[in-house]
Amino acid sequence: MNSASDDDVRKEALLALTAEFVNQGHPAEYAKYMAMASIFQTDLDLRNAQLSGLLSWLQTQQAAIYPAALKVAETIRQEFEQRVQQRS
Repeated sequence: MNSASDDDVRKEALLALTAEFVNQGHPAEYAKYMAMASIFQTDLDLRNAQLSGLLSWLQTQQAAIYPAALKVAETIRQEFEQRVQQRS
């Protein structure tokens, strides 16, 4: 569900962060990759916080389905690990 404006924001963030790394003295050829890695890590942190918040909410507000939600999350993790191992 990405809109054009979301893509524009991402591009601007990448450019701004790349410029900041260059201003800090990092070589330009590495700064873009450093910016991409920083943005990627931040996105992972956000998604982890979202999942944790959702599971916490389910535990308190929808206790009947909380165990099933944990099983779904665990199944997804296992499937992901299997896909990663198959690619290695």
